Amino acid sequence: MTHQIPEWIFIAFIAITAIGVLLQAIAMLGILFALKGALKQVKEVSMTAELHVLPAVATAKRLLDEVSPKVKIAAENAVTLSQKAIEISQRASVASEHVAAVTETLREQSVQVSETLGDLLKKTEVQAERVDEMVTGTLDSIAHATATWQRTFAGPLRQVTAVFNGLRAGFGVLRGREREVHVAADGDHFV
Repeated sequence: MTHQIPEWIFIAFIAITAIGVLLQAIAMLGILFALKGALKQVKEVSMTAELHVLPAVATAKRLLDEVSPKVKIAAENAVTLSQKAIEISQRASVASEHVAAVTETLREQSVQVSETLGDLLKKTEVQAERVDEMVTGTLDSIAHATATWQRTFAGPLRQVTAVFNGLRAGFGVLRGREREVHVAADGDHFV
């Protein structure tokens, strides 16, 4: 038994296939036109790139050729500078150690100076007390001597002075009577 497929199915199948192939051909033509437009734009971009980018690339290459020795020198200088910085850092470390040692020595010396000044201050205070005692003793002796002198010499001296003053007054009174008599005798002839 053989089945036969009707003829219209073959025709329909062929028609659908032909339509599919035709649509594919149209799509391919659309892609072709799109690619031609894109290719045209790529050519324009390529020409622009050739006009602008290639001179920039050439300038960059020339600049790179000029700068690369300077960059090498700068790199060498940076290495030298970093080595010197390390040396300076080491020297600063040594100097810092020396400063710390000097600081410690100064601290010890300041403690010694402080102790010495403390001892000197104590000795000065003791000497000041001695001088004060000496001056006080001397002033007390002077006061005592003055009091003794006043008792010993001033009292009798006053008495002697009083006796002389009394005698003077007595002689003055006696002379005063003679003057009154003399004055009365002169009268108006007094010069």
